[in-house]
Amino acid sequence: MTTELNKTYKTILDNSAWEFPLNHAMLATRIIADFKGENLKIFDMTKGGVLCDYNVVATAQNTTQAKAMVDEIGRTFRKIEVKIQSVEGYGSADWILFDTGDIIVHVFQESTRDVYDLDHVFGERPLVKIPDEFYFGAATPATKETDNLKGFF
Repeated sequence: MTTELNKTYKTILDNSAWEFPLNHAMLATRIIADFKGENLKIFDMTKGGVLCDYNVVATAQNTTQAKAMVDEIGRTFRKIEVKIQSVEGYGSADWILFDTGDIIVHVFQESTRDVYDLDHVFGERPLVKIPDEFYFGAATPATKETDNLKGFF
């Protein structure tokens, strides 16, 4: 993990707007975003007596990417001394479930995500807003029209 990522991750954990365990859900989401995960969602499960407080759902392009995401989440969470309850589905990596007790992270291959459709299952739960800067290639406004062409030619 690079020094820059350590600072970013620490900033997420220390953000007073994201109290525990939301800060852990945000951290896992940021790690997935750093690995170019797609269709990121955080479902707020705090009301309703369910298994966890937040479900993070994401899509990976392939099994290698999915495993790398989960490996980095595991490494980072162990560094901050979070007890990992369970990791399921790592072998096939079609659906990897990473459970800390307070949050559950689901990393899917796209076709598997369509089959299990957790987006629909959790659909009545509120979505947590994920900051735009978490996403790879987040748009930055151009100051003038020609700025969009810089580096193209």
